[in-house]
Amino acid sequence: MTRRQALQSVIFVVLFLYILMTVTYIIRTNGDVKDRFTGFYAEKKDSIDVVMIGSSPVYPYYATPMMWGEYGITAYPISSNLQRPVAATYLVDEVRKTQNPKLYIFEMRMYTANETDLTNNMAYTRGVTDNLKYSWNRIKTVNAMVDDVSERYTYYFDIFKYHSNWKTMVLPEQLACFSYEKPDGHKGYVMTDEVGPCEAVDTSGITAKTPMPEFQEQCLYRLLDYLKENELQALFILSPTVMEEEKQEMYNYMEEIIGGYGYEFLNLNDHYAEIGLDFASDFSDYGGHTNALGARKCTEYLCGYLTGRYGLEDRRGQEGYESWEKAYGQWKEEMDLAEETIARRIAEEDFADAPAEE
Repeated sequence: MTRRQALQSVIFVVLFLYILMTVTYIIRTNGDVKDRFTGFYAEKKDSIDVVMIGSSPVYPYYATPMMWGEYGITAYPISSNLQRPVAATYLVDEVRKTQNPKLYIFEMRMYTANETDLTNNMAYTRGVTDNLKYSWNRIKTVNAMVDDVSERYTYYFDIFKYHSNWKTMVLPEQLACFSYEKPDGHKGYVMTDEVGPCEAVDTSGITAKTPMPEFQEQCLYRLLDYLKENELQALFILSPTVMEEEKQEMYNYMEEIIGGYGYEFLNLNDHYAEIGLDFASDFSDYGGHTNALGARKCTEYLCGYLTGRYGLEDRRGQEGYESWEKAYGQWKEEMDLAEETIARRIAEEDFADAPAEE
């Protein structure tokens, strides 16, 4: 093979891989998780001060546009449904490519889950791997999350899963993802006006400790070691939910481990009164996730907790944050409508469908 032929071969391979990557980004299934990740990648370099990592409690509980508009905090959720704890360190690595947050917040609900329950459904893995840009870190993430080596190629090249979505390539919102960077006007937050009333369970008096699942404990230690080695500031939280005694004992166990590394664990279930939560009106699905009313209360409490503790700057009035101001304006309009809808649903007892029994 001549030098010219070799060069042509290299150019062909590079072009082929670029086209493959671009097409994959476009046809990955659209939805709020994809919007959240493409939105993160679209944010200006070193503009995010707080990154929130974890499963589905993250994005509906904490209204990031409100965090900006009322506290001047730029926060963004790197969250996916039933996000497996093993992903946490790799997601921090991904964040650090473009951002230098002053604080990482980790939601701990999934750390009580048995790993076998999380690996039974590949969606809990793909929610992370299929929403990362192609990179060496993505390969490492796949290797850590997919034990079956023979299946990894379908994660490395997720076009194998999404090739049937080729018709969506003509959709403007999909074409806009050609580089996997598309601004999210909601800054990762997802608002809901559904109502699923429930009753609070007070477990604040439970002090016993029960070990968490072994694999999740290994993941927690790995994350804590990583944070310490890289001198990263972190807060570990548990979002309000209908509590269970056994899980409270696991959270007590986690809190002891986390405290041993010098980090704080904030269990918001110990602060219902201060938050002002009303379990009859503030949840969308009977205690699993908050609706718009609950999110506003949780956001206000969390921001009050963060203020003065972690050196977060109020960036309101600074240049370069116009998109955040726009997001806040949109949030206020949508919040007004959500309040009206929630009040109507409560009056008419128009409640969300109850979760299916397992």
